[in-house]
Amino acid sequence: MRLIQNMSTIAEYASPENSSNKVIKIAVVGGSGVGKTALVVRFLTRRFIGDYERNAGTLYSREVQVDGELVAVQVQDTPGVHGMGDDLSSQDHVTRSLQWADAVVLVYSVTDCRSFEMIGRLHERLRALHPDPSVPVVLLANKADLLHLRQVEPQRGPLLAAALGCTFCEVSASENYNGVHTAFRLLCKGLTPPLAPPTTADKRKSSLMPRPKSPNMQDLKRRFKQALSAKVRTVTSV
Repeated sequence: MRLIQNMSTIAEYASPENSSNKVIKIAVVGGSGVGKTALVVRFLTRRFIGDYERNAGTLYSREVQVDGELVAVQVQDTPGVHGMGDDLSSQDHVTRSLQWADAVVLVYSVTDCRSFEMIGRLHERLRALHPDPSVPVVLLANKADLLHLRQVEPQRGPLLAAALGCTFCEVSASENYNGVHTAFRLLCKGLTPPLAPPTTADKRKSSLMPRPKSPNMQDLKRRFKQALSAKVRTVTSV
């Protein structure tokens, strides 16, 4: 992919030694042609490029801001699911991506009913690998701008998301960055620990710390004492 030459594409990302940030691993999974690469590039670069070469499974790494905090994120752009039967266990790239991920984006196109019908089985495969529901999922409907080509009715996405117990977003990677950013941000936010509030001990320690004295105030006090001492000596001598 030509665009990827300007991005960080590596096998595995390691945080800098002086960074305590957790690396959040996100797998983007769905049928072929639903716009997974366009969504990933939109999220990471804010840009949209209309033409992409066939994706062979690329891993991107970048640090992004989440609620003012810098978070290290890896995004696995997986190849599209082809010729899917009732079982996905034979599709190694799906299994590897889902096993690797801390969070998952399930993508379908509103212009392709087959991509929508794949979602239920992709979710089943995910939960077979991650029975613990702590792995968050966002169901993402892409190509919302192509109203004249829509095959999946708008209400079907939210209903499916409710049945699967995940968050739903309908976006257009080609027209709007904000919707795409919101969907990925929800996953990052759910996996980013909040900043711990100061404890009672910290507050007590802070209150006991002596306040630094201004050098000017110290100088003024010293001069005042000298003047007062001189005045006392004068009165005593009289």
